[in-house]
Amino acid sequence: MDHRLTEMLVCPVCKGPLQLHRDEASRPTELICPADRLAFPVRDGIPVMLENEARHLAAEEE
Repeated sequence: MDHRLTEMLVCPVCKGPLQLHRDEASRPTELICPADRLAFPVRDGIPVMLENEARHLAAEEE
């Protein structure tokens, strides 16, 4: 995923900034919104920015 794209994307719920998380192989896996405690998946390099597709983060994942 292009670095410039991740800088332009915002949370669809609160319009706040997102943090890109990567796996052990440095592949993008999720875009995290710390304010809403949501993790939006990245599938085949494409961010899925739908609230109903997001995973709720547990307190220790923040």
